[in-house]
Amino acid sequence: MTDEKKNKVTLIMFSGDLDKALAGFVIATGAAAMGKEVTMFFTFWGLKIIQKGGPTGTSLFGKMLGFMNRGGVDRVGPSRLNMGGMGRWMFKKMMKSKNVAQLGELRDMALDLGVKMLGCTMSMDVMEIGRGDLIDGVSDCVGVAAMLGEAAESETTLFI
Repeated sequence: MTDEKKNKVTLIMFSGDLDKALAGFVIATGAAAMGKEVTMFFTFWGLKIIQKGGPTGTSLFGKMLGFMNRGGVDRVGPSRLNMGGMGRWMFKKMMKSKNVAQLGELRDMALDLGVKMLGCTMSMDVMEIGRGDLIDGVSDCVGVAAMLGEAAESETTLFI
């Protein structure tokens, strides 16, 4: 591995909160539109953003977690003022009134721009989320070493 940085950006998506996911995808799409190679590594709660949205888990605890933390962009709420889902609804209304792209639209735009999306295998194993539970656009499921390899070559690495 060389110490030379490439025209790359690596985003580590740890949070499954709407506001943080929006920030990550705005940065990813902006960087990709500028011609940068962008990799997004989704780990722990961030996996929620790239899940299809159905129940997950095989063990009792895995099924409980899958029920309580259903994935999918339509279930993602803000980090503050979620108010039992009301905050998510308000954010969507406010974003629509200002012609701001919704989270699902930004995720699709990122895929269209060639953003590479990676799922964290360790988090997936712990949370009992299978490869089939993720959206089709996910490039691969990898371990931390692969993400660190991406980050080592990147000009910018962000943890969101």
